[in-house]
Amino acid sequence: MFADERQQLIADLARRDGRVVVTTLAAELDVAPETVRRDLDALATQGLVRRVHGGAVPVDETSGSEAPVAQRALEHAEAKTRIARTALSLLPEGRSSVVLDAGTTTAQLAEVLPARSELLVVTNAVPIAARLGVTHPGEVHLLGGRVRGVTQATVGETGVRQLERLRTDVAFLGSDGITVEHGLSTPDQSEASVKRAMHRSARSVVALVDSSKIGRELLHCFARLDDVDVVVTDTGIDARALAALEQTGVRVMTA
Repeated sequence: MFADERQQLIADLARRDGRVVVTTLAAELDVAPETVRRDLDALATQGLVRRVHGGAVPVDETSGSEAPVAQRALEHAEAKTRIARTALSLLPEGRSSVVLDAGTTTAQLAEVLPARSELLVVTNAVPIAARLGVTHPGEVHLLGGRVRGVTQATVGETGVRQLERLRTDVAFLGSDGITVEHGLSTPDQSEASVKRAMHRSARSVVALVDSSKIGRELLHCFARLDDVDVVVTDTGIDARALAALEQTGVRVMTA
């Protein structure tokens, strides 16, 4: 296989899988790791990938476009429901407060929240606030700010300042990507700022991420893994990825 053919294949794999790893590519393509690294450097020069520790991610994965929330809700829906039900065991007891960020898995958690009047919910997700405002007997607080149409989330300094004055019990956060090196990440800076303020406001942080997000790195990191207490994912997670997460000390629950 010629170098240009190999590089095209690597670029295609990066777009398909969201990440390529040097050692894996070397084994699959039967070339030396140094050859793969040169290929990745060439692709990075062309603007097709961005180099990360141990491999590369496609440029559109780090900067990219976001699918509308209605479309994302249909992706991996069964896994997200299982994750949400598993996360119920992490709800605090008695009079307590939780933060739910704007995401499709956190929206599933909102669907199955117990009807407890002593449970206060803070969110920046307009759909979650609208639903819980009708169905939840406890207080529901929607953070202020500008509404991003694509995610239906409030973002901006208003919400960040509100969160800085809060001390909540648990923050349940979704993420577009999660890796050991880059932590939890999202493509939009304004959403990252709110998510960062959310985890800083909470005594405990729970990441709700289906297995398709494992190994993905987006442009803006909003939490390192040592900021996170528990990661709840589904059984589709790769065994090596699971071991790598657990080696950081974070608790991983699979649904």
